[in-house]
Amino acid sequence: MHILVVEDESVTREVLKRLLIAAGHEVTETSDGAEAWNVLQSIRIPVVISDWEMPEMEGLDLCRRIRGRAGEYTYFIMLTAKSGRAEYLEAMDGGVDDFLVKPLDAVDLQCRLRVAERILGLRKEVQQLEGLLPICTYCKRIRDDMDHWTSIETYIEQRSRAEFSHGICPDCYKKHIEPEFNRL
Repeated sequence: MHILVVEDESVTREVLKRLLIAAGHEVTETSDGAEAWNVLQSIRIPVVISDWEMPEMEGLDLCRRIRGRAGEYTYFIMLTAKSGRAEYLEAMDGGVDDFLVKPLDAVDLQCRLRVAERILGLRKEVQQLEGLLPICTYCKRIRDDMDHWTSIETYIEQRSRAEFSHGICPDCYKKHIEPEFNRL
């Protein structure tokens, strides 16, 4: 995943960057929320890991700005020395998806990123189901994100709780079934 690291403390930023790169992620780094906001105006980055207290623009203000814009969802992880319940609730109310307390624990970070990847994947699937589906004009099969063609029923059943039962509508009954009965 491409991850934006927003941290004013250079040592913490470097440690975080190295952990993320070692785990196979692409990293863009900034030293405050204002710089991060400028970066997000020009490129799409699906995950932000941000310190809370920074000069120029704090992490929670950055999160609120991100939540206020239209477009693709950005998963936001707050990294902070604040650890009280009130701060946690304030962050969640501000739109933060997850919360990591300093000092950073590498295992906790990897767990949070797996959750971020899962959530972003599920959001993409929902958007596909809500949006236009690439469907064959003739056979009515749907192309999935792996370029495989499958039946509408299979496609939807794999991505939702929907199940299908088949019947015949009145128009199709008249068009297809009645002529067969009359022919017999």
